[in-house]
Amino acid sequence: MIDMMLTAEPALRLGTFLILFTLCALLEAYFPRRDREQPRKARWWGNLSLSAFNTLLLRLLLPLSATEFALYCADQHWGLLNLLNWWHGLEILVAIVIMDLIIYAQHVLFHHNALLWRLHRVHHTDIDLDVTSAARFHPIEIGLSMLIKFSAIALLGISPVAVILFEVILNGMAMFNHSNLRLPLAIDAILRNMIVTPDFHRVHHSINPKETNSNYGFNLSVWDRIFQTYRPQPVQGHDHMILGLEQHRETQKTSLKALLIQPFRAE
Repeated sequence: MIDMMLTAEPALRLGTFLILFTLCALLEAYFPRRDREQPRKARWWGNLSLSAFNTLLLRLLLPLSATEFALYCADQHWGLLNLLNWWHGLEILVAIVIMDLIIYAQHVLFHHNALLWRLHRVHHTDIDLDVTSAARFHPIEIGLSMLIKFSAIALLGISPVAVILFEVILNGMAMFNHSNLRLPLAIDAILRNMIVTPDFHRVHHSINPKETNSNYGFNLSVWDRIFQTYRPQPVQGHDHMILGLEQHRETQKTSLKALLIQPFRAE
């Protein structure tokens, strides 16, 4: 079964991405939360070309995917979960929750370390927020994130199935909660008790530093509540809040080249 999943993984992840991307793009087009400040064409080209560049670079530089590395660790009996004789379904659930916590902690770290923030700010200089914002990450940040994932897989013994499911969930949730989607407030209030909604995450992209340094979750909303980094709503409200960073408001710097060199520019 694992061999079948490994073989099908590229098609599964690509297919899931295309379906969820299309769904989020259509929903935010018909039910937008905010008016756009930039034309869609310029931003989408920069954000999606950066995502494609990152994917190609990882394929060239890393000999193993996260799933293949998890399979290698399982064969070597590395990691805590590989040493425990748990029901496989429970093991997968625990692994997904732990990985989500690690992504939360990584996100906090990239905000509070000056060097890492220079990389992560590429994501925050998007002055609009939509489904393509989920793909706007610098390749060095993506590489460091992969090393953190590989370390977690080796130490915890996370199974290949759990890795595949987590990656699909994480990517899908990132597209959902970055989308410019207007959810009914009653539905948002229910969902944010469990998962990160677009209104929940939009606070994190506020130009207000106190709001930027809050709501770090990508999937489960519980971590922000536990670690007291949760802000329910932006001070200015969702319709009037300003997105992005005060020092980086250049609407023309959305090309692939501009995004790649941004961390090495002066503040």
